[in-house]
Amino acid sequence: MRSTPVRTTSSGSGTGAGTRAAGTGPSETGRRIPVAVHAADPISRAGAVSQLRQHPVVELRDEKDSGPGVVALLVSETLDDATLSRLRRLVRSEGAKAVLVVGVLRENELLDVIECGVGAIVWRHEATGRRLAQAVLAAARGDGDLPSDLLGRLISQVGTLHRTAAGQPIVPTSGLAPREVDVLRLVAEGLDTGEIAAKLSYSERTVKNVMHGLTTRLRLRNRAHAVAYALREGYI
Repeated sequence: MRSTPVRTTSSGSGTGAGTRAAGTGPSETGRRIPVAVHAADPISRAGAVSQLRQHPVVELRDEKDSGPGVVALLVSETLDDATLSRLRRLVRSEGAKAVLVVGVLRENELLDVIECGVGAIVWRHEATGRRLAQAVLAAARGDGDLPSDLLGRLISQVGTLHRTAAGQPIVPTSGLAPREVDVLRLVAEGLDTGEIAAKLSYSERTVKNVMHGLTTRLRLRNRAHAVAYALREGYI
């Protein structure tokens, strides 16, 4: 399966379904990002650790150190029950940001992963050191970073939830301001903060504040989750 990051201006600079969160991310302040690698087998873990060790912004931690402020990078060939349960524990119980590196992801598993709180997904066959570091940076900032084929699947899958059995769109059940909808539509197209600001004639800080406000109000975990919410509720 071949995929590229959502932002297709270059194959290695995708931001996926997200913009930078309000505030300044760890990489922008010069601080190293603590990363704990989780894997079912020692070879996969050693490979991911070896790829990440070369990047100066990454500070590798032991698996037991996962928690708030730590990016948990979980490597698995498939998303079995044990892997999904581990993701939920890492994000919901321990408060970590999460990156999922996976070989295969079925249609019915994608929304589970997004709603679990995972905003960055990397295909195993694309998991170079540079690609892993890019996903870690996105997760640490609260951005979304999905391969373009997964974003297409997400839009298609959530789109089916908009319609009743008669094929009529479901009316949104909760309110988003027009400005929030405008920003989310451009987020879903893979535009970054600066591009969204230029299109809407806003400042970048305004775009960040809009995203921060709606994710906080609706208790959404990250930008990919915000896009999934907007799609499912029929806003975009």
